[in-house]
Amino acid sequence: MTAGVRNPSPKIAPHRVASGRASATLRLTWLHAVSRQIPAVLGLQAALGALLFIALDHHWSIAGGRDTEMLIPLTIETGAAAVIAVSTYGPFGDPERATGRWLPWLRLGAVLAITATALGALAGGATGGLLPGGTLALLRYLVGGTGLGLLSAVVLGGAFGWVGPMAYLLITEVALSGDPTTPWVWAARPTHDLGAAACAALVFAVGTAAIAVLGARNTGRRSAA
Repeated sequence: MTAGVRNPSPKIAPHRVASGRASATLRLTWLHAVSRQIPAVLGLQAALGALLFIALDHHWSIAGGRDTEMLIPLTIETGAAAVIAVSTYGPFGDPERATGRWLPWLRLGAVLAITATALGALAGGATGGLLPGGTLALLRYLVGGTGLGLLSAVVLGGAFGWVGPMAYLLITEVALSGDPTTPWVWAARPTHDLGAAACAALVFAVGTAAIAVLGARNTGRRSAA
């Protein structure tokens, strides 16, 4: 009698399971990147790096008071931070949360990756001439401005992530006309000011943690037709 005999279910090879998981992870990462317009973000970062190179190579400056040679590089760096913050906007809302526990890691990975590429693009652009403060000041301003942008995205929405960096640029312009002592105006402090570096790093850490856990406020929210 063979009526009670069951054929053993075929086993899937471990390497095929691992390959399937890797493929699914890559696909999920790519879909998240596309939803955040990251390919376009990378193009904008390259354009900003090229603009910085041209500005330094041609010695662009703004006539005016003290340290005005810093304003054009700072404006370009602010633009890079704003682009990173706005990229946190996602159009899919609740359906995106189907990624479950992976979503915070996808947000965090995306922010860290495009911040690194922005730094690379701007550092490349800085080879066009003498950058005020050098690479360390560039790093400090970019991460601090990005942190402010990410916090703006959490509070105001991804589409308004530019508000924090732009508001800080205005504060910096005012500070450059005086003699700021607070490390919170890190762009106006000396290059090797540890307090200014710590403040910028703290803002970036809080901003990245907030965007990873909470996401941009208006992610996926659309007005009713």
